[in-house]
Amino acid sequence: MTITTKIRRQGGAAVVTIPPVMLQMLQTQVGDQLSLTVADGALVARPVERASRRYTLSELLKGAEEMQRLSAETAGALDGDAVGREIG
Repeated sequence: MTITTKIRRQGGAAVVTIPPVMLQMLQTQVGDQLSLTVADGALVARPVERASRRYTLSELLKGAEEMQRLSAETAGALDGDAVGREIG
């Protein structure tokens, strides 16, 4: 499939519009990253593989102790009578 598009200026950048059908063919969407290369005088755009990051349990729990301490320190703020137009 060949589609003709125009290079235009937006701020200090040159911008090319990618039609929705081409995004679908690339299995990408607005906001995804593309890797651009020039091969034999042609611009080649390839989707950048999103590296799925797996976190360890210790990474996920990092800071949990601090959150418990902060929650304990501010628990008193949750008690008390309404002083304004709070919904009770």
